Amino acid sequence: MTKTISILGSTGSIGRQTLQVAQELGLRVAALTANTQVDQMERQVRRFCPILAVMMDEDAAIELRARLSDVPVRVLSGEAGMMAAASLDEADTVVMAVVGSVGLRPTLAAIEKGKRIALANKETLVCAGELVMDAADRFGAQIVPVDSEHSAIFQSLQGCRDRSEIRRLILTCSGGPFFGMSREKLAGVKPADALKHPNWTMGAKITIDSATLMNKGLEIIEAMRLYRLPVEQVDAVIHRQSIIHSLVEFRDGAMIAQLGTPDMKLPIRYAFTWPNRAASPDDPLDLLTCGALTFHAPDMEAFPCLRIARECAAVGGTACAIMNAANEEAVMAFLRGELGFNDIPRQVKRALSAVAVKYSPSLEDILEADRMAREAVRNR
Repeated sequence: MTKTISILGSTGSIGRQTLQVAQELGLRVAALTANTQVDQMERQVRRFCPILAVMMDEDAAIELRARLSDVPVRVLSGEAGMMAAASLDEADTVVMAVVGSVGLRPTLAAIEKGKRIALANKETLVCAGELVMDAADRFGAQIVPVDSEHSAIFQSLQGCRDRSEIRRLILTCSGGPFFGMSREKLAGVKPADALKHPNWTMGAKITIDSATLMNKGLEIIEAMRLYRLPVEQVDAVIHRQSIIHSLVEFRDGAMIAQLGTPDMKLPIRYAFTWPNRAASPDDPLDLLTCGALTFHAPDMEAFPCLRIARECAAVGGTACAIMNAANEEAVMAFLRGELGFNDIPRQVKRALSAVAVKYSPSLEDILEADRMAREAVRNR
């Protein structure tokens, strides 16, 4: 079981809930990282007393250092600080809760130290899944998923002795705030509309990805990497209630699923306590009041990001890294009001046409593909 943690992305939704779980379980917090949120980071440092605090933004790090002059904590900045937090000797588990491909290098640094990775950053496996999983094998690091869907699959597979028994993995998807809308109607939606997720409270980027269904596409790729299955064996269904978090279908027709309330603290807690379980202070799912459970096929005409992700997964190489980087840039442009909702998949497709795919890529190839895809969207 986990005893001491580093949290990369401690001021985000997953990071804040991780600190709640750490407090419940009596875990020590060795390092915290954030981007620019100095006020939150100062409060977290004073409460949890880590030995290292990191701000990605240099100016934010300078301000935090001044504010914490009375606290025995080392304050670092930038990617070097993130790498230090990820590889800190004092932490046995690293919670990767940053958003985007910025988590790739720190994840590899933690893996090389043989740590348990509580992985909530799906982009790391989307961009460089084969490199990451091979490194985990080489260094003996454990990767335990924190995403609710991948945790559900991870939990459902605990009794599976042979992966050849798996027929397919089925990821559930709420459908986001625009379920049932046509592509024509989606053209007029605004960022404020897209940020109204029906079931989950999350950061802006992942909430927009949920609205476009790109989040489910990223999760399909992540599941392929985690469980080393071809894309043909990973499916998604719309499940509006977010009660069944995902399922495994076995070759004999049996299905095993994990059910629960839409609460990220459950998969976070399990990532720390696996292979055991700890008591939770939260109310469990009440089957008598949760209502009917329904399922629908995703509409990949109205929401083409899901189809694009599946196509990139089949292509392989740097295709997924190109797609991911272009999507990150397009989502940020949409949130700034510079692009329409339907422009997000258009910009992703444009980047995939503009940047050549490399096969059997090195880490440098992946990072270069990421850079070129972002440039393609910025130069739109």
